[in-house]
Amino acid sequence: MIKEILHHHITSVMDALSYSHEKDFIVETPNNSEFGDYSTNAALVLGKENKMAPKILAEKLIKELKKNKSYKKLEIAGPGFINFYLSPTLYQQAFWEIFKLEEYGKSEYGNKEKVLLEFVSANPTGPLNIVSARAAAFGDTLYRIMKYVGFAPAREFYINDAGNQVDILAESLELRLRELHGEKIGDFPYEAYHGEYVKHLAQRLNALEGSRVFMLTEKDRMEHLKEFALSELLEMQRLSLEKFGVTFEGWVSEKTLRMEGVVEEVLSYLTEADCTYEKEDAIWFCSTKFGDDKDRVLMKSDGSITYFVPDLAYHLTKIQRGFTKLIDVFGPDHHGYVPRIRAAFRALNYDDTMLEIIFLQQVNLFESGERVKMSKRAGKIVSMDDLVSVVGKDSARYFFIARKANAHLNFDLELAMKQNNENPVYYCQYAHARICSIIKKARKDKIYPKHFKKEMVSKLTKPEELAIIQKLADLPELLILISIHREPHRLATYLEELAGMLHRYYAHYQIVSAKNLDMSHARLMLIHTVKHVMAICFDLMGISAPEKM
Repeated sequence: MIKEILHHHITSVMDALSYSHEKDFIVETPNNSEFGDYSTNAALVLGKENKMAPKILAEKLIKELKKNKSYKKLEIAGPGFINFYLSPTLYQQAFWEIFKLEEYGKSEYGNKEKVLLEFVSANPTGPLNIVSARAAAFGDTLYRIMKYVGFAPAREFYINDAGNQVDILAESLELRLRELHGEKIGDFPYEAYHGEYVKHLAQRLNALEGSRVFMLTEKDRMEHLKEFALSELLEMQRLSLEKFGVTFEGWVSEKTLRMEGVVEEVLSYLTEADCTYEKEDAIWFCSTKFGDDKDRVLMKSDGSITYFVPDLAYHLTKIQRGFTKLIDVFGPDHHGYVPRIRAAFRALNYDDTMLEIIFLQQVNLFESGERVKMSKRAGKIVSMDDLVSVVGKDSARYFFIARKANAHLNFDLELAMKQNNENPVYYCQYAHARICSIIKKARKDKIYPKHFKKEMVSKLTKPEELAIIQKLADLPELLILISIHREPHRLATYLEELAGMLHRYYAHYQIVSAKNLDMSHARLMLIHTVKHVMAICFDLMGISAPEKM
């Protein structure tokens, strides 16, 4: 907001002086406040195209900019940077514009580009765990922000329901069902799924069908057990995600893709592109021709296909559906996946830059200072539902969002449960609730104005007030940068900083006073706007904005 105003002032001066400004220049906030409130490289960037030394161009720009009362001081730094020290009037002007906007920070930056976000995509063999919870929070928040800044994103969950793990799930379910009917199984197979949820599935199936399952042929029985287990577990996963505030526009089944013949189409495409060869009775993709470190098997000697083929087929359906940017959110164990899928894109003459892989690093759960060990096979699972029931949806989502994707996350259960300012989500939510409490009391005391007026902003001159306005003004650009760089954690950082400024402001200044209504109205207008901006941030993160705590 303020950066846009300064950018406009600079280009207006360039036009008035009949100078060219074709190249892009930036206005930024210096890391060190000694270098001004804002700084620009305009003279450095535009000096050459105007056949002028940067410092001379900077001097000419400053001479004209000084005529504007928005600046307390302007100075040249280094080889031609211009540092701006702003007067309160410019902050006040920006604040009035922020206040007027109901959907502040919303933009059309994305130009309705169709983006497909695939995330979670957990195997349908058990409850969603905390690794899936991190992916869900990250992917959903990125989706919300991208939509808010003008992209046309969609969320999708890819169901791996045709692999060996599904066969093992069906076998595990049968063993638990036989136990219910009195059979002695002995040691449960190591490779089977040991979780309590398999016993629950067996109990439910037994209640519905009793021993009828055992009357089926082995082939039909296995197919029936697969269908039942997949249906139940996918519904369990969908409900878990829904409770976590995450929904998907699409659920795509690998099994369905295979039935529709898409896999055969991919093999035909690669063969027609002369990208395959036979060796040792298997069919190979010569992916080294397209940047991969080794060739990849497409079809094994027994006629079965590798998982890479349906994955590629699935990605091609994304392109066929009109998406121009494909963002996959994966765990750290999928790094080897990237070269082969990019190689296949190149082999089929697709732009591989349209595919973007984001790797979320490992989640370590800590309880009482000890790391909790997890294993789906052994049944030692900390599920998404378990976590949410203990710390709440808001804390869980916040903790997962607040850490950048490429960093390991040590999730501290005790910290996430604390109801004090040590817990960052509590700290932020309490700032919002505090404002609501102030406003409620001001209304009760009949100090809250019926309408906020533009002239009220002139009272906002304290350094802390101007700093809050500057922070509010940063949001639109921040949301665009988050969408570009896929960094939702920056919104959590922003929210914490804004909450901190509000708490310190409240501690330092009296917001409401019956003795000074003009100042009270101005400060109520400021905190009202902070509350509104915080609510927007909370909503983008899928977190509630409580009015009391």
